[in-house]
Amino acid sequence: MVIKILGSGCRNCAKLQENTEKALKEIGMEAEVLKVEDFEEIMEYGVMTTPGLVVDDKVIASGKVLKPKEIVKALQDFK
Repeated sequence: MVIKILGSGCRNCAKLQENTEKALKEIGMEAEVLKVEDFEEIMEYGVMTTPGLVVDDKVIASGKVLKPKEIVKALQDFK
């Protein structure tokens, strides 16, 4: 599983990455977590507001920082 955090590296992007790592640890799931800061690549996902969360090339959220519980719920759909 590949998870991408889309954004410029702002505080919200960092928080989303932190929450994603917490969620993965909580459910004992391993994934490659990548930061994507290139706006051309971000636009390829159709994300206009950051941060964005992408799991296996599917956009899960954009424009908000999901809480760990919300991320856990989204990740369980990919198990």
